[in-house]
Amino acid sequence: MKNFYITTPIYYVNDAPHIGHSYTTVLADILTRFHKLIGYQTFFLTGTDEHGQKVQQAAAKRQVDPQIHVDEYNQRFKKLWEKMNIEYNYFIRTTDADHKEFVAECLQKLWDKGEIYSKEYEGWYSVGEERFFSEEELVDGKDPISGRPVEWLKEKNYFFKMGMYQQKLITHLEENPDWILPDYRRNEILGFLKQPLNDLCISRPKSRLSWGIPLPFDDEYVTYVWFDALINYVSGVRNRAYENGEPIWPASYHLIGKDILTTHCVYWPTMLMALEIPLPKHVLAHGWWLTGGSKMSKSSGTGVNPMDYMEQFGVDAFRYFLAREMVVGQDCTFSDDAFKRRINSDLANDLGNVLNRVHRLVLTNFEGKLPKATQIDAPAQELITLANQVREQVFSGITQVKLSQVIEDIMSLVRGINRYLEIKAPWKLAKDPSAKDELASVLFTAAEAVRLSLCFLWPVMPTKTMEGLAMLGTTCEGEKDLHWGKFQGGESFGEGAPLFPRIEVEKAPPPPAKTKEQNKPVLATDVPSLLDLRCAKIISVEDHSDAESLYVLKVDAGESEVRTICSGLKKSYTPEELKDRLILLFANLKPAPLRGIMSMGMLLAGDGEEGKAVLVDPPANTPIGTRALFKGIIPSESRELKIKDFDKISLYVKDKTIFCNDNRLEFNGTPVSCDVKDEASVH
Repeated sequence: MKNFYITTPIYYVNDAPHIGHSYTTVLADILTRFHKLIGYQTFFLTGTDEHGQKVQQAAAKRQVDPQIHVDEYNQRFKKLWEKMNIEYNYFIRTTDADHKEFVAECLQKLWDKGEIYSKEYEGWYSVGEERFFSEEELVDGKDPISGRPVEWLKEKNYFFKMGMYQQKLITHLEENPDWILPDYRRNEILGFLKQPLNDLCISRPKSRLSWGIPLPFDDEYVTYVWFDALINYVSGVRNRAYENGEPIWPASYHLIGKDILTTHCVYWPTMLMALEIPLPKHVLAHGWWLTGGSKMSKSSGTGVNPMDYMEQFGVDAFRYFLAREMVVGQDCTFSDDAFKRRINSDLANDLGNVLNRVHRLVLTNFEGKLPKATQIDAPAQELITLANQVREQVFSGITQVKLSQVIEDIMSLVRGINRYLEIKAPWKLAKDPSAKDELASVLFTAAEAVRLSLCFLWPVMPTKTMEGLAMLGTTCEGEKDLHWGKFQGGESFGEGAPLFPRIEVEKAPPPPAKTKEQNKPVLATDVPSLLDLRCAKIISVEDHSDAESLYVLKVDAGESEVRTICSGLKKSYTPEELKDRLILLFANLKPAPLRGIMSMGMLLAGDGEEGKAVLVDPPANTPIGTRALFKGIIPSESRELKIKDFDKISLYVKDKTIFCNDNRLEFNGTPVSCDVKDEASVH
């Protein structure tokens, strides 16, 4: 049996948990559940880092003993993880007796080997980072990481001979290119290691820091907080084993934020090499949650309290948003609007809609018992093929920790079920007594596909998916349930309300009366900042009744009402190719009648081969309604534009990406693509 051991950083207890802590821990929980579902032995370690100067100062400010302080803050993390349905195997605290004992053992071993020594040291010290910086490392005379002031300190300390392992670490990185993920983070560390690697100060004198683990060879000093904290990954499992008795270490993945890359990819591996302990298999660094283009921060008033969102919208919706929205390794912008649009688009409109349709039709037409299929036609076979394909994508994506893409693959199956139902129209078949067998086959096929979708999504939303499976009269018990064919017919459906009610998104206020400034002609240089280009989804396609070359599209742009758009795409796309497709919408184009139908916008497409249009592709995980922006151009307040205004600029393609005057078009930092040749126009 394969093993999977995953860790989060142990979180510092000088403040309350925030969205960054939540994301890392939810990611670890989801990956653990996925691996458990597909048959792995799993172990999930998280915990709290409870020593150090910041903790000592926070306790002193409150006028309480440091142990009382860390006990209180420790509970905040445990309560949040319980609320978020986090199922860790062990919660380690660096104040645990077993951990402190192992840290002392490690220190003594290095001391006995002669790999720790003492010397007088002076330099710039940052209380916030609890470390020294050289003059060259300072930025404007301040801590290069936090930007906080530093102070000059001169004192005796103990040092670990980290520098002697520099070449060994470089060799390891070169021989194991996937040890640090994503690969550009590996390149950062290799770049860092091009400079001489200094030895690591691993102590603090008790005269200024008493809250820590004493050095076993000099009780006038305590252990540097990072040296203490990193050892938790081994101390937390050294006396534990998998169910079959196999040892848990080494870790499959250390999940970390990109801001602690050096400590985990330089300090930690060199410590392990010196201690003769195997290295973890992978270190995966994720990005930051941003707001307004900057990292979220409580001190700047831009933090997000996870409890607020879970209380209002539910735990599983919050878990889903975190996992789906951020591509592991990249930064991601958090906004209330993006959250609501994602939940409405994926969960209320897609997953919730298809579950409710199938559930209701079986209750109404077959007395709540799933009928057997008597026929498998071409659309049904296409859906079965898609389900099997998605299963392979899920298994492959999870082992590569591509969680956002895995969820997108699962949602492609959900959208496939919706397409199948639109083609077969079981609500119409239900009105025709002669079509009873066909109706039974359609509902059986759709129900099996919905069952699989819910099973695939169980690690992400463990509560809601089980509620959905109960509505279908089934459950998900392991890898055997991740294959097509569990339903046999005759299963009794349960009762159930809609799993994901649609979230009301505030309507935009009516536009103010035009000012003299707005009535001025639009200059070509102004157009890129004025363009309101949004991710939208085509929900229906019909022929124009009075124009053979036009389609009439219904488009969801994340607004209170669906838009009607007339589009000349008949020579390039069939209705089936357009339905449910994400497109880029020119949303603030002045409405205009096209052969008797008012068109409320324009789809953007590139010039393809043989005169065919190639639609612009928003990134697959973009929430409907999200605005695309040109990098380096500050967006202006949106105003209505005419087609002649749009024609004043040139949008073109380079390396499959859209540009305007060398400014790349992006959704939250992700390029917008169009599969046409370089220099092709987009309009």
